[in-house]
Amino acid sequence: MSKKSIIARQLKREKMVEKYAELRAKLKKEGNWEELDKLPKNSCKIRLKNRCQLTGRPKGFVRRFGVCRNVLRDMALAGKIPGVTKASW
Repeated sequence: MSKKSIIARQLKREKMVEKYAELRAKLKKEGNWEELDKLPKNSCKIRLKNRCQLTGRPKGFVRRFGVCRNVLRDMALAGKIPGVTKASW
C-alpha cells in the first residue's frame, strides 16, 4: 500500500486538473502561451499517474479494471469480478 501522502497528492492533482481543464483548453486554442505558463504545474493532465484505486500502487496498473495486477488477481480468484476466471488447461 502506498503512503497516504502520495495518495492524497494524487487526489489533489486530479481535482486541480478538473478545475483548470476548460481554461487550459481555451488558452491552448487561442495560443496564449504566456497565460498558460502562469497556471499551476499540477493542473496539467500529464502530471497524473495511474494508480490502483484500492492500494494506491503505481506499477502494474490494469487500466480496464482500475486496479493493480495483485488486487486484480485476488479479486478474480475470489470471484468478485464477473466474467474473469483463472485459466487452466
